[in-house]
Amino acid sequence: MTAQSNTKDIQAVILAAGKGTRMKSDLPKVCHPVGGRAMVCSVVDACLDAGCSRAVVVVGYKQELVREALASYGDKVEFAVQEEQLGTGHAVVSAAGAFDESAREQTDLIVLCGDGPLISTKTLKTMLQTHQSSGTSATLATSRIDDPDGYGRIVRDADGRFSRIVEQKNATADELTINEVNPSYYCLNAGRMFEALDKVTRNELTGEYYITDVFELLLRDGQRVEVIDAVPPEDILSINTLEDLSKVDSIYRSRQAAGA
Repeated sequence: MTAQSNTKDIQAVILAAGKGTRMKSDLPKVCHPVGGRAMVCSVVDACLDAGCSRAVVVVGYKQELVREALASYGDKVEFAVQEEQLGTGHAVVSAAGAFDESAREQTDLIVLCGDGPLISTKTLKTMLQTHQSSGTSATLATSRIDDPDGYGRIVRDADGRFSRIVEQKNATADELTINEVNPSYYCLNAGRMFEALDKVTRNELTGEYYITDVFELLLRDGQRVEVIDAVPPEDILSINTLEDLSKVDSIYRSRQAAGA
């Protein structure tokens, strides 16, 4: 395999280890049904349809239920275990063993959360195309929404280029007014991502390791990070309660009925 970006293998890491305490259920969050099946299935489908050769799903809480929900995918889905809930960066590191170190530079990874069933293959393909045609180390797909409360904000420099992601709890008053948000749609070169993750430190406020720190670390290292505003606001509707679940399920079924 040559070093050209368009020859790289495309794989996915899907984060699915959380409980989802606000769902008021013992079921893992990603196993709650949307469209009649576990919501994580829709995320796996989008990745495979976008060209991923496999998806590595990071499991933790009641992992046997997540494994069961994805059993029909066979060898298209593999699993990695996050023993402790120490943040998104820690979750991705938990999947490192699934990727041969000698092949990481020739692998592009789509990294997503398993609780976003409205994700579209079209958005992932747009993100991948931007990532591979520009030869960047990392690409983020962002969204602009009227109410950015709860989301990490995308901070750009004076020239409009990506600067960093700031989590809401760490944002200044000015940063809180930013309506371009991070819906956690990432594409990264696997080798450079895992190298950067080795440098991520625990957040002082939460004690967790965040994958969002990787992008700023890549920039500091002279790597290129691309950002595209490509995610429709409706696609990133959060599912934190049973009411949210019902709303997303309704949208999902409407799209299915319309053939979208």
